[in-house]
Amino acid sequence: MKFPIFIENSKVPVILSAITPIDIWAISFGVWVWCRGKMNEETRRHEAIHFWQQVELLFVFQWILYGLFWLIGRIRFKDGVLAYYQNPFEIEAYENDKDVDYLDNRGWYSWRKYV
Repeated sequence: MKFPIFIENSKVPVILSAITPIDIWAISFGVWVWCRGKMNEETRRHEAIHFWQQVELLFVFQWILYGLFWLIGRIRFKDGVLAYYQNPFEIEAYENDKDVDYLDNRGWYSWRKYV
């Protein structure tokens, strides 16, 4: 089995969007990636980047750091959406999701350069 496991046409992003400051199209959590509809390759890469961020931080530490980075950004910018986009994990994913070779060449802990 190849990871992450992509699940399309899921209600998970719809449900989570009700409690987040952004409208979630797709989300990576553990070995799964849930998407509201059909994923294009850019979305698959973006979420696979998050999967590898989680792997290198043993999943739970990435979730904790993600939350802390968001909270710090929320306090700093006074805006939940901006805090999301300024999260180092999201910056890495957004800056590299168009690069078809990124996952093959990505070094371990590459998200650190965006802190």
